[in-house]
Amino acid sequence: MAKRAVLSVVDGTVVDDAAHNALRTLIERAYMQLREDIVVGRLAPGERLRVEHLRDRYGVGAGTLREAITRLASDAFVVAEGQRGFSVAPIAIEDLMDLTELRVHIEIDALRLSVRRGDEAWRRQLQQAYDDISAFEQPIQPQHRRRWEMLNTRFHEALIAAHDSPWTLKVLRLLARHGERYRGIAMGLPGSVRDVHDEHRQIFEAAMAGYEARAALALEAHIRATPDVLIRAYRQGLRWDRRGGG
Repeated sequence: MAKRAVLSVVDGTVVDDAAHNALRTLIERAYMQLREDIVVGRLAPGERLRVEHLRDRYGVGAGTLREAITRLASDAFVVAEGQRGFSVAPIAIEDLMDLTELRVHIEIDALRLSVRRGDEAWRRQLQQAYDDISAFEQPIQPQHRRRWEMLNTRFHEALIAAHDSPWTLKVLRLLARHGERYRGIAMGLPGSVRDVHDEHRQIFEAAMAGYEARAALALEAHIRATPDVLIRAYRQGLRWDRRGGG
């Protein structure tokens, strides 16, 4: 018996299963590219997202872009403007502090449980993640920034891997991507000096030794370092919340 084609309706058009999967791939790619441009500041906070202007930039149709932008809105990277469409989500101290407090609460608890439950396989994974990021952050070079961000995510996820909670990981990934917008600004501030490698070393060594309280304290200080830098700059009159995330 011949296999029956699965049909879907997309933008008012009936398409088969293969075409639908191809469209979902295009939407995912557009979502990832838009999100990356928002995170690094190529699309600035508050910038209007005009579909007619973005089609050529991302090489996809208007329907695909609207789907990707709707996903970004659900992840709080863009905001709806009523009948005017969408714009890039703004950045603000209040937003930074809110996501920082949430990340501290979730990630520290996950780290404590991970240290408590971690086995030899977890230690090997964490050692590899630490070795990999160490090669790129003494100091962090601008041309290696995107590579470092990827390795930084891998290191933080390795720290909590023994907790084994998919929902915790999912939430922390979203918070980390939002935090990356602010970290990029902090790194670009004049006179900004921070030994991120030493911060990572302290967390790593405490976690590997099984000192969960010490690891938690080091992790909290590490997470709060970016907002501390930006708050000091703000109080000194530097309105970083009016610039792109560059």
